Amino acid sequence: MVVDSADVHPTALVSATARIWDMSQIRENASIGDGVVIGRGVYVGIGVQVGPSSKIQNGAQIFEPARISRGVFIGPGTVLTNDRVPRAVDPNFRQKTAQDWSPVGVVVEEGASIGAACVCVAPLRLGRWSMVAAGSTVIRDVPDYALVAGNPATFIGWISEEGDRLIQASGSDVDWESAITGRRYTLEATGLAPRH
Repeated sequence: MVVDSADVHPTALVSATARIWDMSQIRENASIGDGVVIGRGVYVGIGVQVGPSSKIQNGAQIFEPARISRGVFIGPGTVLTNDRVPRAVDPNFRQKTAQDWSPVGVVVEEGASIGAACVCVAPLRLGRWSMVAAGSTVIRDVPDYALVAGNPATFIGWISEEGDRLIQASGSDVDWESAITGRRYTLEATGLAPRH
């Protein structure tokens, strides 16, 4: 469902099960997956990919070439940037155009959550099931299952798929567990991973 006031470019690929609300803009060649919910006043840039079952809340700004995997939550007012050295003009005060820079993107892996009013400064990767606390500024990659907060965002703990803080398993330097579900995780190169 796309409401009448949304601006969806004809070349955008929007799933029939996606919902796009008032005043949102979906640019050329963007891809919006099954069951995606895009709130009011959201901007989705040229060619941005939004995976199935993701939710992008009111007023978020997702600039190309961002890639959003499945099941991602992006809080209201959050911005995913794409310019390492933003300038309106060159040293001669000639106004810059799209040809004067190379966009870089933010990659948000499956299940990750970004709280309200965050700024994610590209290029960076937010790992699987990671969580960014509201109001944070992210300037470096976030490992899988990591919880980060602050300005700039720093690591403050590990988190489960359900969103509870993990505790270190007794007698182990590399194992963590959920006090709620009992599920265990092991520290690997890219962050935590569930133990099977």
